[in-house]
Amino acid sequence: MIDPAVVLVLCLCCLLLLSLWKGKAKLPPGPTPLPIIGNMLQLDVKNISKSLSNLSKVYGPVFTVYFGRRPTVVLHGYEAVKEALIDRAEEFSGRGIVPLVEKANKGQGIIFNTGNGWKEMRRFSLMTLRNLGMGKRSIEDRVQEEAHCLVELLRKTNASPCDPTFILGCAPCNVICSIIFQNRFDYKDHNLINIMEMFDENVRILSSPWIQLCNNFPVLLDYFPGSHNNILKNLSNVRSYIMEKTREHQVSLDINNPQDFIDYFLIKMEQEKHNPQSVFTLENLAIVVSDFLGAGTETTSTTLRYALLLLLKHPEVLAKVQEEVDRVVGRNRSPCMKDRSSMPYTDAMVHETQRYIDLIPNNLPHAVTCDIKFRNYLIPKGTTIVTSLTSVLHDDKEFPNPEKFDPRHFLDEKGNFKKSDYFMPFSAGKRMCAGEGLARMELFLFLTTILQKFTLKPVVNPKDIDVTPIVNGFASVPPPYQLCFVPV
Repeated sequence: MIDPAVVLVLCLCCLLLLSLWKGKAKLPPGPTPLPIIGNMLQLDVKNISKSLSNLSKVYGPVFTVYFGRRPTVVLHGYEAVKEALIDRAEEFSGRGIVPLVEKANKGQGIIFNTGNGWKEMRRFSLMTLRNLGMGKRSIEDRVQEEAHCLVELLRKTNASPCDPTFILGCAPCNVICSIIFQNRFDYKDHNLINIMEMFDENVRILSSPWIQLCNNFPVLLDYFPGSHNNILKNLSNVRSYIMEKTREHQVSLDINNPQDFIDYFLIKMEQEKHNPQSVFTLENLAIVVSDFLGAGTETTSTTLRYALLLLLKHPEVLAKVQEEVDRVVGRNRSPCMKDRSSMPYTDAMVHETQRYIDLIPNNLPHAVTCDIKFRNYLIPKGTTIVTSLTSVLHDDKEFPNPEKFDPRHFLDEKGNFKKSDYFMPFSAGKRMCAGEGLARMELFLFLTTILQKFTLKPVVNPKDIDVTPIVNGFASVPPPYQLCFVPV
């Protein structure tokens, strides 16, 4: 006689399979999910991007995978990504749920927030950044000042082998800090060092298989020890420091003469103090500022780190960039953004670095804001959407030999800079990175200033330099390396 418990388990499994099948009937095709774990056995958590690329060869550019019990629609290739993020931007402007971030942010902030609260905060933030000089000469002055400080710090290495991680993190972090807190930090300031170390650790942990597992099975976040607790602790510490700085601002605030982002936010808070639904609260301020610090520091510093590594690996590219810097800028003045239009090869090198490293392979998760029909498939409101930026940045028709680092991907036959619609390292559409303009300015000015003042000397044969990322989950993180900054 069959054990009733066995019958019960079989029935439950059948019900789970039936519910999954019914859900799949409306969604794009994809591999059949297993109960509870979905398609996790068919995905390499160490390289989700590669797994999704393999699945696209079977199911096409629009398909469904189950991360645990949660269906996720994957868009692979430029046409599908463009159709969603640009042509139907509003419908795809939601933010997919990331349980670890939900636990940390409680639905607030600017990066992972959604709905009207996100729209209001993004609008306010963009307006405030413009008031503080974004896109104007005043921001460029700040970046140039920081580039000068960066060069002075590099001189102190005395052309000895050094790991550039900390040094290259200081500069973009300080630019963001000057916008948020008004003042930059000395590179030896323990607060700056702590902030950078905590965000650096968080990026590495976020790209680990354990975090992929936790986000697919959120129960792990509450009942199991693990590195996710380090992320929560780091964010808590950063936000405590932000609140400390905010209290200082509350004392010194002049509502007629705001000096930085926190001042503008506090003024907006006062204006909305009688609105019980206001998103302008002290708690949200701390989360928004930590969003800015994390996004504005780690993405740029990682790209800078990767750029120098690739230039060491490809001395022929380095030589061409330095020749252009010497010819256009010379040695007697600082590089400026006006120079970029006269430096097509350098501009192409910066773009190629961003394309090649594919910093955020699968973008941040989107979600549809309503029930939609997309390419004859029905996608319910709230469904998570993954847009494969790898499939766009490494498209072999737009970029021949996409796995090869080659600035000519962004040059025409006459050597002029060539734009590409496929260049989406900052995403696209309504969720496009709010700090794109600043990041592009920093990358160009920091790199040209470094190459104006120094020759990069590898400590090993360029052929032996490995540029393979050490982690490739949430972000592509370059391997640690050393080099010598030799003054010219």
